[in-house]
Amino acid sequence: MHKKELVDAVAQETGLTKKDVDKAISATLECIVDAMCRNEKVSLVGFGTFENRFRNEREGRNPATGEPMTIPAAYVPSFKISKTVREKVSGCLSE
Repeated sequence: MHKKELVDAVAQETGLTKKDVDKAISATLECIVDAMCRNEKVSLVGFGTFENRFRNEREGRNPATGEPMTIPAAYVPSFKISKTVREKVSGCLSE
């Protein structure tokens, strides 16, 4: 599902205009990104948690040449789905 399809689905579900739904979704995503840029955890109860994780420097290989290389340490965004959503999706897909 792409953003446009999500906007359409939410507009249909709520009765709001697509323009208003698009603004709300865009603002929500921007707020999540801004919080993560401040290294804050964003927890949406019943959905999941967005947070940054630190990865240490490590050795890797250049896939084109096979030469060893050092992959620098970095913060990477992470999302952990809630147990409720995981169980619901698993139930839907296993039927």
